[in-house]
Amino acid sequence: MKKKIWALVAAVVVIGISVFLYIQSNPKTGPSPGDVAGDMGNLSFKAVSEELIGSIEVKGKSSYEKETWVHAPFSGDIVKWNVSEGTQVKKGDSLFVLDSSSIDNEIAQMQANLKKQDLEAQLAKFQENAGSAPAGSDPAGMTEYEAKKRFADAESAKIQAQLNTMNRETAQNQLNEKQKMLAKANFRAPEAGIFLFEDSSKVPQALQANDRIGKIVDLSKLELLCYVGEFDVFQIKAGMPVTVKIDALPGVTLKGTVKQVSKFAKTSSDANPVSSAQFEVVVSLEANEKLIAGLSLTGTIETSRKAQALVVPTIAVQRDKEKHFVMLDTGSGVERRDITIGMETAEKTEILSGLNEGDTVVLQ
Repeated sequence: MKKKIWALVAAVVVIGISVFLYIQSNPKTGPSPGDVAGDMGNLSFKAVSEELIGSIEVKGKSSYEKETWVHAPFSGDIVKWNVSEGTQVKKGDSLFVLDSSSIDNEIAQMQANLKKQDLEAQLAKFQENAGSAPAGSDPAGMTEYEAKKRFADAESAKIQAQLNTMNRETAQNQLNEKQKMLAKANFRAPEAGIFLFEDSSKVPQALQANDRIGKIVDLSKLELLCYVGEFDVFQIKAGMPVTVKIDALPGVTLKGTVKQVSKFAKTSSDANPVSSAQFEVVVSLEANEKLIAGLSLTGTIETSRKAQALVVPTIAVQRDKEKHFVMLDTGSGVERRDITIGMETAEKTEILSGLNEGDTVVLQ
């Protein structure tokens, strides 16, 4: 037992000696906390005249600017598919052909009904002419009852003729719509671009009316969709230039332009009503072979620019209630100098009055 205790004591002594020798051979080279504080107190900056650019950074996803959705014109089985996933199509190219037998039957029935209505109208006209009083007959010889009946029959015939006309117009319009649908049995591309199925893993073989089948996208036109807060939205206007970087490709930089700024906030969850409002901003992007939809993008929107602005670092500007001031190095000491500021960025602040170019401000 005593041997174990002496072994433990020896080990502790050896470790202590090793630590002491390491510290002696590796002295601290960094500044002490007091040295850092002293250096910070001596920081000084010159007021200089330079171009000042205001900007807002946004993040979002790339999306196709132009997407044309394709819907089934009517219900039916697919007779033939003329495209596959990713096919390049031109406007007017046949995408698919639908079985039109059912709509053919409907059109034939409608045409027969219209023909029947025409024949009935002709019969009614003939009967009206046959039942009218012969030319030269004397209405004075009629009884009051016969005169009233003739007038009522004439008015009824007019009303019935109007109803028949309205019914025929309605039937004809319905027939025209069916014929338009029939013309879409061989469905053609409404726009040029790349055809993409709604579900790329499944090619439909039967459709219901208005089913969303897929979309045609223009790969040459993409945009950045992003959101900004309520404090930034009023600084952003359509037409402002944007520098965009692709997060996955650090070496690729794109040019863009603010296309649209939403006037309505994105609907937030009722579960978090105090969360800040978010407004959608759409940025049009220049074409690039590496740009596809769904990429994470970072954009810098240039909101303002001033060619010759007198500026100092923003960290040197201090606030006292509604006033701004800096600590000015007068050569014989440091004094407070009230200033009027203009444009502000995260790094630089424009000085409108209170300083001259070349003045030195310090941090204390």
